Amino acid sequence: MDPSVRQTVQQIHDSSLQASVVLSGAGTNAASWLLGVAGASRTVLELVVPYSESALTDYLHFEPGQFASRDTTQALARAAYARGFRLAGSSEKVVGVSCTAAIASDRPKRGDHRCHVGIWDSGSWRTLSLTLEKGLRDRAGEDAVVSRLILSAMAESAGVAGVPDLALSDSERVVREEVRYPDALAALLAGHVGSATFRPDGGSNSDSRHVGGVLPGSFDPWHDGHKKLAFAASDILGAPVIYELSITNVDKPRLAEDAMLRRIAQFAGSDTVAVTSAHLFADKAELFPGCTFVIGWDTASRLVDPAYYDGDHAAMILALDRIQSFGCHFLVAGRLQGSAFKTLDDVQVPKRFVDVFAAVPESAFRADISSTELRPAERAS
Repeated sequence: MDPSVRQTVQQIHDSSLQASVVLSGAGTNAASWLLGVAGASRTVLELVVPYSESALTDYLHFEPGQFASRDTTQALARAAYARGFRLAGSSEKVVGVSCTAAIASDRPKRGDHRCHVGIWDSGSWRTLSLTLEKGLRDRAGEDAVVSRLILSAMAESAGVAGVPDLALSDSERVVREEVRYPDALAALLAGHVGSATFRPDGGSNSDSRHVGGVLPGSFDPWHDGHKKLAFAASDILGAPVIYELSITNVDKPRLAEDAMLRRIAQFAGSDTVAVTSAHLFADKAELFPGCTFVIGWDTASRLVDPAYYDGDHAAMILALDRIQSFGCHFLVAGRLQGSAFKTLDDVQVPKRFVDVFAAVPESAFRADISSTELRPAERAS
């Protein structure tokens, strides 16, 4: 291994960067370098090589229009980031690293010899594209250039300077595309991340991992009943409870930005709220694996009612199964329905999911007023 390459890899390993890496078509040297220097386990969360078209399609969960392309590389980087986030349990220094390439092989290629390297993190994405001069190098030589470009991209994310030279010819140049988001909310609204979490101290971050309870709602307005339920749930779980506001709803248009900012502002200085675009609990579960969702009787009833899945009982089972696969549970609070106080005992939970649901005792929490009832009074005041 070239000493300058070894030094760069060692500096990457000594940084706080954690990478989920996916390589297709080239980059074997980069894989060898990353794993061949002590400390790889601190950096490499996983290194996947979906070499065949079917393997690449399986990794992405869709078939790309072109396998060695900027768009496919970007999609791979995004998928790698999502996997890295799940594996690391945090997004703070996780990056998805990807490469697609078409380089010299045992048969002539009509198209360009090229590579695309992608980086995706919680606040930005970038792609580095390079068209190689045909006939200048053999396959090993082209792979070495691609691998150095991968290493250079990772070094930049890790804050490492002085990376090895790519040794390009006069006709070769790296084309860079990049988008950086100013804050977590901008990244969420652009669809770049799954959540933006706002803390009581005014700080925010993207794709923050939470351990404990999550109380979803529209919070229009956030009221004393929400607070008391969160307190009771936290006491039952022995863990903190945060709030979750989804900007999308199955039955309503996307929440307008001014309304969203107004609802977020309610929590300033008091509690933590995670803003997401996940209106289905199966999607929320993917964002908050291992958490317990704190919900009301009415929401629990909808979760296990096939009518809310277009009458498809199998779809209901699949949704609950997906929620369970992420290690999530539900803590169900009773609610007044007409003159009757309904609890988890009134919910027809399928037997295989009984252990996924638990009740908030009426003695621990009961609030017979809702946001809908409070809204007119608040707006009149």
